[in-house]
Amino acid sequence: MKLQSFSSVIHGYILDYLPRHKGLQPSTIRSYRDSLRLRLFLVFVAGVHHRGVSELELELEHLDYHAVLAFLRNMEVERGNAISTRNQRLAALHALYEYIGRTVPEMLPSCAKVAAIPMKRCPLPEMKFLARDEVEALFASIPAQDRLSIRDRELLMLLYNTGARVSEVAQLTVGQLDLQSPAQVRLLGKGLKWRTCPLWSQTAKALQAMLDKRAASLGPAEPVFVGMGGAPMTRFGIYKRIRHLAQAWEASAKPFSQVRVTPHVFRHTTAVHLLEAGVEVNVIRAGWGTSG
Repeated sequence: MKLQSFSSVIHGYILDYLPRHKGLQPSTIRSYRDSLRLRLFLVFVAGVHHRGVSELELELEHLDYHAVLAFLRNMEVERGNAISTRNQRLAALHALYEYIGRTVPEMLPSCAKVAAIPMKRCPLPEMKFLARDEVEALFASIPAQDRLSIRDRELLMLLYNTGARVSEVAQLTVGQLDLQSPAQVRLLGKGLKWRTCPLWSQTAKALQAMLDKRAASLGPAEPVFVGMGGAPMTRFGIYKRIRHLAQAWEASAKPFSQVRVTPHVFRHTTAVHLLEAGVEVNVIRAGWGTSG
């Protein structure tokens, strides 16, 4: 199977199988494609055969079980990657080879061997979160009431209230909010699954005030959080803004946390504080969809 057929397999996997059959969101698909998972593997195999990726004339047989083993060994021995990184790459390859096995029957024996490559055990990463007084100090460090300060405060409040993923907040629209009592928000999570989270009254009131300052009336498709130019905030923009707020907090005279504050740290913080309040872990998991 030459380059054209090989390219069609990868094309079908990225553009058809992952979004339509696996229900992955564009951000997750980009992660599979661009975050050195599949791309790094293809670059490695091309190098073994002394070709550039742009000149890749490999047959699918070159991407067999032995190529995957050599790639994983290279990651650990030559590149010095952690076991957790190796496992992430292997998970992406498991998904790819499952697809290849379905679409190219001749590759089934090799795909079955790849599927049998086990993950390596590694210690779980330490969960990092903020204490309640640290959350209060971070909010207190946000500057006075200008437009960005109001938006930033409501952004942090929504993350803390719901434990939402940054991708869920980035794509949040006005139509997903119900700010009348009992207030709630519908979040679109992993696997295109919807879930509903209750909102505290102060969160709902603050969100309503923020939206009212933008316009007398906003359509349901309008983004909740926007930048200075009115465009929706991106995942990277939200991450960058929260890091900016955290650095301002660290530079202030107020005591600050040694934890590097990120949107995901807020997700962990919400989970820990719910557990401390007596909420059962299974209830938290059910309310958040998949873990992580």
